[in-house]
Parts: sequence; structure tokens; C-alpha cells
Amino acid sequence: MNHFYAYMARLKLIRRWSLMRNTQPENDAEHSLQVAMIAHGIALIANSRYGRGADAEHIVTLAVYHDACEVLTGDLPTPVKYHSKEMREAFYRVEEQAVERLGRMLPDGIREEILACMTEEDSYAREIVKAADRISAYAKCIEELRAGNHEFDAAAHTIRTAIDAVKWPEVQDFVREMIPSFALTLDELNRPGVVQ
Repeated sequence: MNHFYAYMARLKLIRRWSLMRNTQPENDAEHSLQVAMIAHGIALIANSRYGRGADAEHIVTLAVYHDACEVLTGDLPTPVKYHSKEMREAFYRVEEQAVERLGRMLPDGIREEILACMTEEDSYAREIVKAADRISAYAKCIEELRAGNHEFDAAAHTIRTAIDAVKWPEVQDFVREMIPSFALTLDELNRPGVVQ
């Protein structure tokens, strides 16, 4: 019996933004889906506008598994995770151990491929997933601010600064063209004359 997918199903139980008051709770499963969709969109823009030849499906798969280890570690709040160099290094070790444990839950034949999706580093694909992760977090901040929750003021500023520093124009195109819609209400999104 292999428990990997039963654990993955528990991503929906891992709450994000645990130290902040939320008007709408968010879990890791919802977040992972949004990151996968954003990363896919960025990859498609990269290919159509910049001729990158990005493997959009591979990027989506990396995004799906980008927070998989959190079913074992939980989602450590950013102020805790980045409190010090020692704390961050310790948490990296905990994440590595969690990925190893998840790998042991997979059968031969698929283990190495799935583990590769959780551990691939230093690639264009991983950079796009990291950018998509930040964009998803920024979208959450916009939604919370739109609901009047100023708990997310500083996070929105910090995350937007990190996004603006990303060197890939496809990331900047996605943010410029897609993210402003997150500040709109449903009525505003459905208003006649709005580009859809």
C-alpha cells in the first residue's frame, strides 16, 4: 500500500497565512492549483512572445508539487521561516527530510520522476514556478485588501517588490495584463465593455 496520494489529498487541510487575519481562508491545495495555472500562463506567454521553448506541462507539474512537503511540515509563516539564516537552513533540512519521506511512499517506477518534480532546482522552469508562487500570494493580498483587510498591506508591498525584481519579461507581462483583475468585484468583471 502506498500512501503518497492520500497525503497529497491532505494539502486541502494545510492553511496558509496562519499568523494573519484572513477574510477568506486559503489552503495549500487551492494555492497549488492557482500557482499551476499562473505558471502555465507564464510559460505560454514565454513561448508565444519570446520564443523560449518552455515545457509548459513540465512547469505545471513542478507547480502542482511545489508545496507538497507541507503535508508533513505544515506551512511555516514567512516571519518564522526567514527569521534568521539558521532558521531558514534548519527548515530547508526539515523540507528535505519531508520530501525523502514522501518519496518512500511512492512505488518503484514513478518515485524518481515525482521526486524530481519536488527537488528540481536552478532551472528556468523552477524560476517560473517561484514567480507564479509569488504572484499567487500577491493575488491573495489584493483580494484581502479589496475586502478592506489591511493586515495584508505590508505583505502586498514586499511581495510586489520581489515580483518586480524578476528578470523574465513573460512574468512582468502576466502581472501587468492579468493581476489587475483581482482587484475587481464580480459585477466589475461582468460589466459590459470590459475586455474579456
